[in-house]
Parts: sequence; structure tokens; C-alpha cells
Amino acid sequence: MIDELDRPRAVRVAAEDDVAVALEALPAGEAVRVGEDAIVLREAVPAGHKFAVRAVATGAPVRRYRAPIGVATRDIVAGDHVHSHNVATALTGELDYSFTAPATPRHSDVYAARTFRGYQRADGTVGTRNELWIVPTVGCVGRLGERLATAAAARAAGRVDGVHAFNHPFGCSQLGADLDGTAAILAALSQNPNAGGVLVLGLGCESNQLDDLLARIPAERHDRLIAVRAQGESDEFAAGMAAIDRLLGIMATDTRTQVPLSALRLGVKCGGSDAMSGLTANPLIGRMADAVTQAGGTAILTEIPEMFGAEGLLLQRAESEEVFDRLSTVVNRFKRYFLDHGEPVSENPSPGNIAGGITTLEEKSLGAVQKGGLATVADVIDYGGRVTRAGLTILESPGNDAVSTTALAAAGATITLFSTGRGTPLGSPVPTMKIASNAALAERKVNWIDFDASVVLDQGMEVGAATLLDRILAVASGTPTRNETNDERAIGIWKRGVTL
Repeated sequence: MIDELDRPRAVRVAAEDDVAVALEALPAGEAVRVGEDAIVLREAVPAGHKFAVRAVATGAPVRRYRAPIGVATRDIVAGDHVHSHNVATALTGELDYSFTAPATPRHSDVYAARTFRGYQRADGTVGTRNELWIVPTVGCVGRLGERLATAAAARAAGRVDGVHAFNHPFGCSQLGADLDGTAAILAALSQNPNAGGVLVLGLGCESNQLDDLLARIPAERHDRLIAVRAQGESDEFAAGMAAIDRLLGIMATDTRTQVPLSALRLGVKCGGSDAMSGLTANPLIGRMADAVTQAGGTAILTEIPEMFGAEGLLLQRAESEEVFDRLSTVVNRFKRYFLDHGEPVSENPSPGNIAGGITTLEEKSLGAVQKGGLATVADVIDYGGRVTRAGLTILESPGNDAVSTTALAAAGATITLFSTGRGTPLGSPVPTMKIASNAALAERKVNWIDFDASVVLDQGMEVGAATLLDRILAVASGTPTRNETNDERAIGIWKRGVTL
């Protein structure tokens, strides 16, 4: 434990960095210790914001995390507040990438003995929950699903872990690839290991036809799936409740058993980030991704636009040229998606990110990709795809919180770690652990936050990692997350095409 008097007031990640981050609000004229130097601040620096530790000339790169986060738009001297008033992004558009053979993957048996109590499924996957999910093909029956879930709650209590409906506005008035994306995400979501039973609700006349959706789900999964077509029933509510009763009967015999950490599928995500996210919460989550993948499990990293400017760190860890090519294609394809809509690829960070001290997308991305730890990139999958390999999988999805957490659940994540510096109550279909980047947020929003990552500043990364891993295993074994106790569960679908 670091004594309060000895706790640093600012942090620089590496000696090569041109900036340090204020851990508290610092007044102008203050001398702040950074390594061996005492930097006299020429301006007040808000908590989480950066100040220069050395001079940077106009047009020169400004470095944080050992990498450029943008270029100086004016001369910067030591002690200046460094932010959007004197630094701009250097991102433009698509890039050419060259493959180099990756380093030997890291392996460790340190985590081989760690276990949790999960639900083993017939296909070899393991759920952290045994829930009945109601998935509508189209928004027209979304409210029907919610009414069914509410009515079924009492009869499900004590038999399964919950009944949840996932309403959405899509499934009709869509065409081509846009409609295909909706169908893919719903079909994949229906196969998540946390769903011990699935009721798929169709209307009958929608574009996202029920039979076509069911055909996307392997036949061996249909023993725990029942479909109801509302237009084909004289009483669709009664038909839905009858289907729920049948599924509950099947699920009631499911029990938790002890399984290794390698059975975990860990989604990693950030939202409402601040400048502390890249110092505390994201690298701590990266340690969890490393722990799971080194044990033989799967971690899933998404939010492709929040890799722009830092994609090279992931590309150099691709396990093969094939994986490299798929990742570079997905990154450039997403950049082209922005450009085709007349938007710059750097149209990020958000106003909340900027207020929290993040200046450019490069800086946000360099902090965000730390959630993937140091694991070798084993696979790259498209939006609506499902994980099939152990190791780190990169998943195509935008950064939007609801859309990306849904894509993680559809890909097969059974727990998602969600770092945040500003806070959000949002939850996904699977347990969504909120990891606060700073103590102030953790103390102010105890009803949202599951873990305070600022512990790494006081007790070190090793203590923080060991404590968080214990918490994750408890959640995987049934301890509810804040989003679960608050009944915050929702899905978002990536809408890319025209609406008829």
C-alpha cells in the first residue's frame, strides 16, 4: 500500500513519452515530480489531462504509450497543458500493411488450476448462466417478447437463472447485407452458452423470415430452441407461454459443475473512457485477457474504429499471414465505411472522452487496445460471427456500446469486462462487469461499478489483477453483476443500409 504522501500526482507511461497524465487537478505554478524531473506547470491541468514533460515543436509527433497520439499544432514547452488546443490527429484513411512473422506465443500454466462453476453444454461450450432468452425476429413482436418474459418470471424463479427478452426495432424494411447482418446477429445470439433455452418469436410477414433464421442455427442446437410464429397462432401469448413452460422443463435439470478457466469466453469492451482508462482499467483487463488465453480460453476484442492508429500493435501479433490479412482487411474496410459516408476516420473521441482528457483517436485507440493484453491474435471474425478458436479473437463491430456488447455476446462471450472512466448503467445479454478507471467514479456510482481499477495505482498491477480474476471467477460461478441486479440488459443491432 502506498502512503498518501508518497502517491504520485502524475504518471508517465514510458521515458519516451512527451507527456504525463495528472492524477489530480494540478494548479498553475506547481512543481510536479515526473520520474527524476520536477516539471513546473505553466497552466492549470485538470485531473486526467496531460501536460508536457519536454518541448515539442509545431508539426512534430506527440508521444504517449511510446507511440504518437497526434501532432503538435503549435510549439509546446514543458509544463504546458496538452490537449485538443495544441494537438491534432494525424489519421487519414486506408493504409498498406506488411506482414512480419510474430514472436513466439506466450504460454503459461500459472492459471491452469483456476476454475469456476459453469453450465456445460452439449456442444462443449460452458455457460456462466442458465437463462431462457426470448429473441424476436422483428421489432413488431418485440413487446410480445417482453410481456412473455415478465409473465414467466415467477414460474421460472428457482428453476433457472432468469428469463429475458431482447427487443429491437429491426428485421423488416431492410435489404441485402443490412438484413443479413440482423439475421446473423440474432442467430448467433441464440447460440450463446448462457442461453439454456431460446424462444424465437416470429411475426410471419417480416423480411427476416423465421424459417431462414432458424436455418442459420445448427440442428444440434434445436433441442433447446422453440419457435412461435405470431400470425399463425390464434393466441400468440398462450403459445409463447406454452413454449416457455416446455423450455423451463428442459432447463430445470441443468446444474453447475466445476470447470477450468480455459472454458471461459471473455469479451472485452470500453465505453465512456477517460485518460485514466489507458493507465488502470484497460491494462488490467488486458491482464485478464492474457490469463484466460494463457489458460487455453478465449478473449474477444472488438470496436474496430477504436483501433485506428493502434492497429499496428495488433497486426504484429497476428499468428499467421492469413490472420494478418483478415485483420488488415477488416480495419481498412471499416475506414472505407467512414469515408464512403463522407466522414473522417478520426471522428472520435466523444465529447465525454475529450472532457476526460483524451485528445485524439490515436490516444484513445492506444489505450483501448490494451484490453487485448499481449495475446497472439488467433482469429478475426466478421460481425455476426462466432468464436471457434482459443486465444485472442478480433471481432468486427463499431464502438457503439450497445452494438458492440451485443456483438460480443453473439460471438459467444459469456462474461464481458467493460472499462469506463465516466460511467454507464448499460448491460448486455451476458454479465457485464463495469471496471472503473478511477476511484471517484467507483465511489460515486457504486450501483453501476463492479470493480475499481484505481487499485493498481495504490497496490500495483499484480495485486489488482489477482483481485479482479477472483471477482471474475465468482461472477462466472453465479455472483450477479451490477447490470444484472439493476436488470440492465439490452441489445443493439448495427444498422448499415437503407430503410424501406
